[in-house]
Amino acid sequence: METDRKPTQSKKVGRTHSEPGKALRDGLHLRLLGPLTATRQGVNIPMPSSRKVRALLGYLALAPRPKLRSHLCGLLWDVANDPQSELRWCLTKLRTVLDNTRRRRLISDGQWVSIDVSEQDVDAIAFSQSIEKAIAEGSVVDLQRLTTMVQGEFLEGLAVDRCPMFDNWLHGQRHRFMRWHSQALARLASLLPSDHEAVLAILRKRIDLVPLDELAHIDLVRTLTARGHIVEAEHHIATTIGLYEREGLNPTALREAWFTSRRVRVSPSPEQQHVESNDALGKERCLRADRSGQSFDPPQLLSARRASIAVMPFEALTSAANSLADGLTNDIIIGLAKLRSLFVIAQGTAFTLRARGVRAPDAGTLLGVDYITTGTVRMDAPRIRIGLQLCAQESGRILWADEYDSRADDVPMAPATIATRIVSCLDAEIRLAECNRAIVKPPSSLDAWEAHHRGLWHMYRFTERDNDEAQRLFQRAIALDPTFSRAYAGLSFTHWQNAFTFKPTQRQPETDRAFDAAGQGLQADPQDPAAHWAFGRALWLRKEEAASLNALNEAVTLSPSFAIAHYTRGFVESQTGDAALAVHATDVARQLSPFDPMLYAICCARAFALVRLGRYDEAAEWAMRAAREPNAHVQAHALSALILAVAGRLKDALREVDVVHRLRPTYTIDDFLSSYRVVGSEKSAYKTAARRIGIS
Repeated sequence: METDRKPTQSKKVGRTHSEPGKALRDGLHLRLLGPLTATRQGVNIPMPSSRKVRALLGYLALAPRPKLRSHLCGLLWDVANDPQSELRWCLTKLRTVLDNTRRRRLISDGQWVSIDVSEQDVDAIAFSQSIEKAIAEGSVVDLQRLTTMVQGEFLEGLAVDRCPMFDNWLHGQRHRFMRWHSQALARLASLLPSDHEAVLAILRKRIDLVPLDELAHIDLVRTLTARGHIVEAEHHIATTIGLYEREGLNPTALREAWFTSRRVRVSPSPEQQHVESNDALGKERCLRADRSGQSFDPPQLLSARRASIAVMPFEALTSAANSLADGLTNDIIIGLAKLRSLFVIAQGTAFTLRARGVRAPDAGTLLGVDYITTGTVRMDAPRIRIGLQLCAQESGRILWADEYDSRADDVPMAPATIATRIVSCLDAEIRLAECNRAIVKPPSSLDAWEAHHRGLWHMYRFTERDNDEAQRLFQRAIALDPTFSRAYAGLSFTHWQNAFTFKPTQRQPETDRAFDAAGQGLQADPQDPAAHWAFGRALWLRKEEAASLNALNEAVTLSPSFAIAHYTRGFVESQTGDAALAVHATDVARQLSPFDPMLYAICCARAFALVRLGRYDEAAEWAMRAAREPNAHVQAHALSALILAVAGRLKDALREVDVVHRLRPTYTIDDFLSSYRVVGSEKSAYKTAARRIGIS
């Protein structure tokens, strides 16, 4: 029987690492900081092709203590008929790498497994033992030696499917070593003379490592400017600002650093003047005439078009949660940026403020953002507890708070999945707050962002009158900002609603307008998931289901947190595609956005798919849930009535028919069949149901 007691033989429990950076002449050498490799006496050892064998090697090599076999089984086999046998097979393969006739390094003592590294050089261990001291007080030589040890991402290229516990561990280790490497490069560059030939290469390497870290870009721009490389610095800052804007990040700090560095730069050398003077001076005059005398007020810049948010680094309440807290913060920042609907403060700024002891709400005031998110992470193995709050910076009011409690091996509640759900919920809560703010402002004072959100407020009421008003507001937003892709997506949605629900007699022209508006949104921002979502819906109206699904899949790929794209995939699949996939897609949409204004439609799509799967009782329950949503329109009530009738619940079906007739007295089964795509036996079933409830 397995217990939690460790083996008593100290020689098998203890572990002593070789001195950092010193290779043993006859030892085994493992490289984890890059692609996993092993050598013995300078000769490469063939690595097993099995990803789980390589994952096991990396995990055990870095483990400070022996591990239970049961723990290793849970780490790498979520579903297996005989995980112990598979583990034994993996250990056998590991012996071909680690052991030879002179020494056994893979130690298997009953239920415990470990790797003896007392006489081997594991680069990740050597690196981790020395790096923090080197960053704080190390010499140039120390930092150069450590940074050259890193040949790539930790266990680069290694991924193991359906192993959430290992995935969490790997994600945390990669983030930990990446952060150390970046900090070491920054420290090394600061210690070298400013004119040292290696400084620029070091700064560029740091940017390659953390391409969205604004401090890395600022350091490079300041160095280029100080050396007189004005044209190169200006090109880099313009490229980086474009990258930030495409990713939905706030480039204000980059602009400020650029203009500040221009004011304090040193004179270029004669050689640099010969190459750069004419172009640089001409551009400098233009920039100084335009902007050099202006200060940068973050609130004014940010409010010009989008709401802004800072996600402060989550606080680890236990030491085991440090890596997870930082990784979760990073995932949320990236997820929000991928939505492209908000200005998101970059990770580098958020973590720098934490290092300087600046906390919310002071950080929010300093950054000039509209919203600020804070959170905590507690890890008491195997449980993970995550709590967070979203606050309005101006009022300090908590807009939303939630807690997540899961096990590390619980796939639906794994940290990466939780981060995706958090991103979707933050987006929904901020959208609601912005809509409520815009609706109380005088219409004549609305800017493009506010007009768009006022349009959303009307759009989600799902009445013909509100749809027309939303259309007008989206058109105004586009007139104020022709590059605002979200406004085009909203405009396309209103035309889609006209074609599907409100103006069926004008279906073709409204379909064309929906398609044109969605196409303009894609031209405005081809990376906006909302633009691809709107395009996918318009393609469905044009009866191009395959192309529609391609566009919707692209929206989900661009932003896995975009709940409405998951729902729309379910909507399309539920009618003529894979009904089981439709059920899954609607489940994902509900998990990401449990209070979505499209919840009635999500329930309808799920009910439609369940009918096709022959699960009529479940379909009836979901039809009832759709009908209970306050903004359900006539098509939703009609679908609910027909599904209830198909399921034999005539009393409930007739009650829904009354609602349909109140909303549109002339509604018949022909309206339903002309809007939805129903084929085969389902079409006959719905026609029969329509005759039973009086809408034939």
